[in-house]
Amino acid sequence: AGYFIHDSLDIIFNHQSRSSWEYLVHHAMAISAFVSLIITGRFLVAAILLLLVEVRNIFLTVRMLLKMSNVPSPALYEANKYVNLVMYFAFRLAPQAYLTWYFLRYVEVQGQGAFLTANLLLLDAMILMYFSRLLRSDFFPSLRKGSAGSDVDGEKFLID
Repeated sequence: AGYFIHDSLDIIFNHQSRSSWEYLVHHAMAISAFVSLIITGRFLVAAILLLLVEVRNIFLTVRMLLKMSNVPSPALYEANKYVNLVMYFAFRLAPQAYLTWYFLRYVEVQGQGAFLTANLLLLDAMILMYFSRLLRSDFFPSLRKGSAGSDVDGEKFLID
């Protein structure tokens, strides 16, 4: 929960909250889920599995730094692009899919179980949206342009 609180404050204090509001929503959902898990002491293995998804952010940060620094060698960016895609699947999509399946199949749909299941389903939607942005940005850049030639997503802090 501390990581998400810190990252949210960083976004706010660096005046990125307007362009990154969906990340703040994502972080608020994660904070509420982690606090719920910590207070009740239930589903702690799920919390650890959810923290594994943050491993993937290493490669997303490297991607962002490479784009911001305009590194003259595109080979490094290209290599990171594919590693980032693999890590997104291995550390974000797969664990999230497993937890969603597990909660839908085995967890009671009342009280904390219902709250966490709803949280997971909303996070699933957001993670798939982020995945589509990553694919459009790195693998299908022609899909990012609108009919007027403007970027569909606008100036996104962590996307462009």
